Amino acid sequence: MVSSEHTVSDASTLTGWHKSSYSGGSTPQGECLEVAHGHTTVPVRDSKYPHGPALIFGPSAWSAFVSAVKLGKFPTT
Repeated sequence: MVSSEHTVSDASTLTGWHKSSYSGGSTPQGECLEVAHGHTTVPVRDSKYPHGPALIFGPSAWSAFVSAVKLGKFPTT
């Protein structure tokens, strides 16, 4: 596993991946992100590419992102 401060080159080297319950494959591309639980940081990967890279977020940055999503701060159009 090669990593930098904010990425891991092969996400499959990490354990604990969890797909959101909101991901049902309803989009034609099957777009979904997965989060790995059980780490001191928050790894996030594209579920279509489990051996691809993962972005690494600090706990406070991830919490702020999730809060912003829940508040609708990211427009969908």
